[in-house]
Amino acid sequence: MGDKKQNSDVEFITALAELLRANELSEIEVMREFGKDDTLNVRVARQLQAAPAPVAAAPATVAVAAPAAAPASSPAAAPVEDPSQLAGAVTSPMVGTVYLAPEPGAANFVSVGDSVSEGQTLLIIEAMKTMNQIPAPKSGKVTRILVDDATPVEFGDPLVVIE
Repeated sequence: MGDKKQNSDVEFITALAELLRANELSEIEVMREFGKDDTLNVRVARQLQAAPAPVAAAPATVAVAAPAAAPASSPAAAPVEDPSQLAGAVTSPMVGTVYLAPEPGAANFVSVGDSVSEGQTLLIIEAMKTMNQIPAPKSGKVTRILVDDATPVEFGDPLVVIE
């Protein structure tokens, strides 16, 4: 009987993975309760590789529209193409909605130019109605904030650069 339940679980997880792919989702989490002490918690996630492509395509379109400006903006735009590769980039540890301040109308946790210490809260990410504080992994100066308030983020998205 255990093998039958395990096969059923595998089929369920396979169906979730197919649902994830078919609807171009990045994550699905499900909790099934079968009885008093019999539950199945499943989290199926994938990292989408298609998201960076439009970012790279946008500067190319601008370069074609204004060829004279392309050489001047190319050196400045090169680091912007993949901010997650910058030294000191703090990336999102989860999928959720990013908030730069502790509550609406309050001052942001940090601003560009602020000095931060290791462990200091940089921002919060709301995931499944839980507010998760994102701490600074090291001390330094905030040189860039790469996200806007109240915007969705994916796992691994660059959030802030600390140098």
